[in-house]
Amino acid sequence: MQDMLNNLSTYGYLVVFLYSLGGGMVALIGAGVLSFMGKMDLTLSISIAFIANFIGDGLLFYMARYHKREMMEYFTKHKRKLAFSHLILKRRGAWIIVIKKFLYGLKTLIPIAVGLSKYDFLKFSLYNALGAFIWAIVVGGGSYLFGGAIVEGFKMISDKPYLAPVSLIVIGGSVWFYLSQATKKK
Repeated sequence: MQDMLNNLSTYGYLVVFLYSLGGGMVALIGAGVLSFMGKMDLTLSISIAFIANFIGDGLLFYMARYHKREMMEYFTKHKRKLAFSHLILKRRGAWIIVIKKFLYGLKTLIPIAVGLSKYDFLKFSLYNALGAFIWAIVVGGGSYLFGGAIVEGFKMISDKPYLAPVSLIVIGGSVWFYLSQATKKK
């Protein structure tokens, strides 16, 4: 355990950056808990996650806007989810760009859907920066504030290892069910 903590405190900032390019919630929660334990710096972790998340969504927007044909090859099975993302963007407006950071399953599709539309890049970047900032503060700060409870939960799962797979199945199943119902033909 101590070796793992030493590795995370040494390479943790790089892990937070790379993982935050594509979402990074788990890495930022881990950085917040390690900051609570005194192994990492919270401000630096939040800043790195903010910058990486902003860059990652900007890259998705750019790829969808200027490399549409190549991007669509990867989304042949996800056309309904992409159409659902377009619909959400039309219904909710630009604020979906801000809150999509917290919506699992849509945080990758929304920048692609926006990039495929005629949406202005500067406007997208402003909303994306606001969303990345709020996301980094809420997730990083929240995991720091609740670091004690998270550490205790980890100890409880270590004592009762059967709880981890049951929890993952319940959470994963709930997310899958919600997304399958939201994108189902009506």
